[in-house]
Amino acid sequence: MNPAEWFHSAKQYLEEVVVEYQKISWPPQKEAAAGTVGVVVVVSVITVALGVVDFGLAEIMKKVLE
Repeated sequence: MNPAEWFHSAKQYLEEVVVEYQKISWPPQKEAAAGTVGVVVVVSVITVALGVVDFGLAEIMKKVLE
């Protein structure tokens, strides 16, 4: 590939990235924080649930293998 073509393609790509970036509508800070808290809560609940299931299955396997 010709270096001049590569430079032109790279420049055009970056210009398009800037145009698309300007189209982004960011949520307000309160909404973003609330979403983050929601995700952390859901992940925590799922983690605890999977931990309980894992512990239970491990105990069952111990009993089976005795």
